[in-house]
Amino acid sequence: MVSLSPSAAKRVAFIASRQGKPAVLRLSVDGGGCAGFTYKFELGELEDGDQVATTDGVSLVVDPVSLDLIQGSEVDYVEDLGGASFKVTNPNAASGCGCGSSFSV
Repeated sequence: MVSLSPSAAKRVAFIASRQGKPAVLRLSVDGGGCAGFTYKFELGELEDGDQVATTDGVSLVVDPVSLDLIQGSEVDYVEDLGGASFKVTNPNAASGCGCGSSFSV
């Protein structure tokens, strides 16, 4: 299972309401990046086979292929001096890059 923190759910709800879209965050994994795989976030819809986690009325959906690489992860929204972004804490990642958007297994 993958989870969505309350701060990430709040941010997704805000973005979705501004864009007039459902509060559904799709997390997927693509090949590439400096460490081998990259996280991809977008507002989306539930598709057949997706894993769904709901926090405060906001859904996080992950396709079955991506789920194998991020099982047990948490998506958070963080704001610091470097900016604001969604952050994935992935227990399956063997290493990552400095920007936090790329990982290897």
